[in-house]
Amino acid sequence: MFMYLKVCLLLFISSSVTLSAAGQRRLPSLRLENLKGEIVNTAALPQNGRPIVLTFWSTTCKPCLQELEAFTEQWEKWQDERRFEVLAVSTDDSRSLSKVRAYVAANEWPFTILVDKNQDLKRAMNVNAIPHLFIFDQKGNLVYSRVGYNPGGENKVMEIIRNL
Repeated sequence: MFMYLKVCLLLFISSSVTLSAAGQRRLPSLRLENLKGEIVNTAALPQNGRPIVLTFWSTTCKPCLQELEAFTEQWEKWQDERRFEVLAVSTDDSRSLSKVRAYVAANEWPFTILVDKNQDLKRAMNVNAIPHLFIFDQKGNLVYSRVGYNPGGENKVMEIIRNL
């Protein structure tokens, strides 16, 4: 009985997060830092005409790290097929920034890493659990949102990107 209630609660939370995130139809205008310390305005990101995969992660979230590793493994193949951007938004606080840099460097992630030290973007996008992934089309409109990661989930991401 307890397991049934736990599963129902998780399903409710997942659908609630997805529905509330769907209310945010475009990237909000916030200023985040990349790992070089440069300021990036999130509202300006869709201007290159490429779809964007935005995923929230943390160095302490194993499914987040698995998802980003799966993206790294597929990156070259994906980029040969269809140009798009991956923005991996770290939700680690400023005390963990050196850990974020070290992890990204050690794993040679080929995509843009942004740091949401104050959780501003996370709040604006109604992210309550990570990993939380969003896909925006070439014009910056939200077309897909998902909470969690299961191995093989990256295939669904590429399927959506292909259809944009």
